[in-house]
Amino acid sequence: MDPIRRKILKTGAAVTAMAAAPSVFGEQTGKGGAAMSFYEKGRVRIHYEEAGSGFPLFLIPGGGLNSTISALANPFNPIDEFKGEYRCVASDLRNANGGQSSGPLEIDRPWDSYTDDHLGLMDHLGINKFMVMGFCIGGPFVWNLLKRAPDRIVAAVLAQPSGFRPEMPDLFYQNNVTGWGPELVKRRPDITMEMVDKFLTKMYRTNPDFVFTVTRDFVRNCQTPVLILPDDIPAHPYAVAMEAAMLAPKAEVSMFPWKEPKERIPLAVRQIHSFLRAHRPASA
Repeated sequence: MDPIRRKILKTGAAVTAMAAAPSVFGEQTGKGGAAMSFYEKGRVRIHYEEAGSGFPLFLIPGGGLNSTISALANPFNPIDEFKGEYRCVASDLRNANGGQSSGPLEIDRPWDSYTDDHLGLMDHLGINKFMVMGFCIGGPFVWNLLKRAPDRIVAAVLAQPSGFRPEMPDLFYQNNVTGWGPELVKRRPDITMEMVDKFLTKMYRTNPDFVFTVTRDFVRNCQTPVLILPDDIPAHPYAVAMEAAMLAPKAEVSMFPWKEPKERIPLAVRQIHSFLRAHRPASA
């Protein structure tokens, strides 16, 4: 092939590829065929994915403040498991390293700023009532959703939820001030480590107790059905998960341990399916 013809063909292929590529704000395809999109409100930009159809199920990944959709692959993939029956929605947490969501650090209201994003995304999608399943940090987020929007949450699943350990009172602050803050500051010149310190202090040190976002009295009076799958590692204290299960009047609890041996995971997933079907609205 002569050099001129080869150059023309190469240029034409590049132009065709650029024309076919979606806009950064448009819909793209994620893992497992999930549709990827962005929701924006003011200075906040949230990356989210949807998959499946049916009654809405909002999925909150684990991973602490680095919570991203990719973290949903462990210990099982809830999108793959539930997209056959539910409209699954998941998002990257605002400012998670490795994610595509961004926004300001709201130092005076850290937990509520994230819940604003969750509820704002549901509003953006036109979803009023939904079920929610949260992993790890998703536990405190679920309780905050139940506090902020009790009439919208039909049922909730808390898998390996985070909680406060009196014997390790600074665990979450230290994990995030080293594993989240420095990388965030590198890529965000508008954020300093001093701001990160204040944000994490408000989030994890100002009133550390129980599940961080609600009181025991709130859980005791919560009328939403919840299913709790406890874990027992430093960040996921078994005692806190079980205390919440004992307090909540409409709580169910899984076997423990449910992740080891790995043959138990399908049994836990089966229980989640049964729980969600039992509380899914009849009209869905």
